[in-house]
Order: sequence, then structure tokens, then C-alpha cells
Amino acid sequence: MPVSLPPALELSLDLLRCPTCRKRRLHPDHGALRCPVGHTFDIARHGYAGLLTGTRAISGDDAAMVRARGRFLSTGTYAPIRQAGARLAADAVSEQATVVDVGCGTGYYLAGVLDQLPGARGLGLDTSVRALRSAARAHERAAAVAWDVFRPFPLADGVADVVLDVFAPRNPAEFHRVLRPTGRLIVIRPTGRHLAELRGRLPAMVTIDPAKEQRLHRTLAPFFEAAVTERVEYPATLTRLDALDLVAMTPSAHHVSRADLDDDGLLPDQVTVSVLATVYQPR
Repeated sequence: MPVSLPPALELSLDLLRCPTCRKRRLHPDHGALRCPVGHTFDIARHGYAGLLTGTRAISGDDAAMVRARGRFLSTGTYAPIRQAGARLAADAVSEQATVVDVGCGTGYYLAGVLDQLPGARGLGLDTSVRALRSAARAHERAAAVAWDVFRPFPLADGVADVVLDVFAPRNPAEFHRVLRPTGRLIVIRPTGRHLAELRGRLPAMVTIDPAKEQRLHRTLAPFFEAAVTERVEYPATLTRLDALDLVAMTPSAHHVSRADLDDDGLLPDQVTVSVLATVYQPR
């Protein structure tokens, strides 16, 4: 039985372009999306569209990571980060905005932006089908599409008012292409102080490169200039389960040993949450 077209995906169809043809629009056809030439892409029963073609990206976000992230985000520990992104978006664009969240994960941050913009629509891109199952249900105005951030996006030129990038890889040229000239890019990333207490006790955790900020600005500079930067930093109290989920929801899950996680003394009951949130305008 064909899958019905999710309302949020129908709302975003005008944004999408066939990833094979690159320029042709997609239309719904018996539980799939099809371009005029006949290239066809499935709509999963979970509600997201699978537009990836050719060699598939290998996502680190497996089922266990997505479950851990869902549990951790539901505690509200990262709510101030979500609120900061939503506030910056609301300050930059109108309530009727189109928001594209690149590397959207479970859709947590995109949903926060859409809550702040009652007339906006959202589209999340991610490679993890496990995460996309949640992203497709994260908000009634948020659609979700399987896509690899490092490839040209299956989107028309100049359709987004906001491109949101939270703890995600970046593709500056594509960000610039899909943004309107008046649009804004919002990048949220960790500082060197982020989760320092946890990383200090678990050396196997992925570290934050001290040159990360310089590299970020160097890669964005040809396309964007920074308009506003905010630091969001606060102490967060963790239960043991919170700490385990915080490790398990990141790539560090592949590096930290089970023995370390079983040692209660190694898991802190408080960490510093520290991120920078920058609004960029296109050059």
C-alpha cells in the first residue's frame, strides 16, 4: 500500500529538486516523489523522503546513538542552546520563514525554531535514517529528507530564509546557494570548555580542536560575514544515566570503553555546557 504524502513534506515540495537532474521539481506519485524525467525516490513509512542516490553516506548516528540523544534532549539540559538558536532565528527573519536544518538529527533544534516562528516551515537534512524517523515527527511543520551534507543539496537556489547548523558538518558553498540574499546562516558549535569535566575524566572522548574556530571562519569567509555571536554557557547537573547518554549520543561512543562507563567514579555529576552561536549574513 503506497505511503501517503506527509503534510509537512507536501508543504516543502516547492523547495526540492531532483538530486539526479538537479533542476527538475519533484511531485508525489503513489507513495514516492518523482521528477518529470522519471527519477523516483521513496517516501518512508516513517514520513521522511529518501533522496540519497549512488554511494550512500555512512552515518555515525546508529539506533543506539539516536535513542541516547532522544533521552538526553528530553531532560531539557540543552534547552538553553535550543532557545538561543530559536531566538536568533526569530530576530533575523519574518514569521513566514523557510528554515533548512542541515544535519538535523532528531529535529530537536529545528522544532525549537518553528515554535518561535508560528508561520514558518522547516526542512531537515540528515544521513541517519534512525534520526530522520524522529525528525519527521518533531514538528507538524517540519519535513525530513535523507541527504548527505557534503553533496550538493537537493534544493532550489535561494529558497531558505534560515540555514541552521547545530553541532553538524558544514558545506559553506551550498549554504550560500540555497539562502536568499536576505537570509541568515546560524551556526552553533562547542567551545573548548564544552563538557570539559566529562572529557577530562574520559580521555578517549573526542576532543575539540583548539584551531576549530579559526578553521570555521576561514571556510565561511568567502561566502559569509559574521553579524552576531552569542556565548551560551552554564553548569548542568547530570544523573548517571544523563552522563551515559551524553557519551553515547556522540561519536565518542565508539572510543570510550565499557569499563570506563561502568566506573561510577569517572562520570561527573556536573558539566559545563559551553557553545557559541553565530548569525552570518551572505556576502
